[in-house]
Amino acid sequence: MQDAASTIAIAGVENSSAHVWRERARLIGRNVFPFIVVGAIWEAIAWAGVFPERLFPRLEEVAWTFVELTLNGILPNHAAQTLLRLFSGFVVAGILGVGIGILMGRSRRAEDLLLPIVSIVAPIPGLAYAPLFLLWFGLGNVPAVMLVGVVACFPVIFNTWTGVKAVKEIWVRSAQSMGADDRRLFRHVILPGALPYILTGLRLGLAQAWRILVALEMLVGVNWGLGWLIFGARELLNTDAMLAGIAVIGIIGIVLEKLVFQKIENYTVVRWGMVTA
Repeated sequence: MQDAASTIAIAGVENSSAHVWRERARLIGRNVFPFIVVGAIWEAIAWAGVFPERLFPRLEEVAWTFVELTLNGILPNHAAQTLLRLFSGFVVAGILGVGIGILMGRSRRAEDLLLPIVSIVAPIPGLAYAPLFLLWFGLGNVPAVMLVGVVACFPVIFNTWTGVKAVKEIWVRSAQSMGADDRRLFRHVILPGALPYILTGLRLGLAQAWRILVALEMLVGVNWGLGWLIFGARELLNTDAMLAGIAVIGIIGIVLEKLVFQKIENYTVVRWGMVTA
């Protein structure tokens, strides 16, 4: 009897383990499949000769260039400089965006004062501000960081403001009826309720930061950066180097999403039951 129970328990563990591995394989396949499709289409166009080979290289050439530039330290150095500017500007955007968004959401007077200004300035393309920032701050990293911070803060402002306004009134009244002061109300009700919107705003702000920074690195007189690499490779028709730089941007974006934003989301709003995983 005991042997039979042990056999059943072992079989159950094995079935559970097999199920976990099947789910992981299915998840990996679902994530990898779109890249396989795009790669197959790319290879078909490259082999068909629709574009000159120098302008539309095969994927193995791009992969070889990626490996070569990585081993030579060129891609890591460019990526490190870009990430330094990106994170510096994104910190500025996060602080400004979350602070202004919360202020607008909690104060009607601040909303009436700041919302028209933000609504007018936000739709203007970030590159339109570049000449002003170059005149104000000169060449180098400072105008890049400041412009990234300003441009990326607008999605954070709008989403934070929306999140604060979207907090259910019954939550606020329930907390107040239980004696919560303004500090506890903000910490335990307003901020958790607005956090899904804030995380969405930060994701959108990071995307805006990438767009403006890659274009800006050719204008501010820096010698290192993924944007500088991509535009420099374009001048020499090194399409494989351009695509390698673009691939690095995509890889960094995936890493930030999976290891930063998704982790924060899982430890906060998913754990609290406010959104599903």
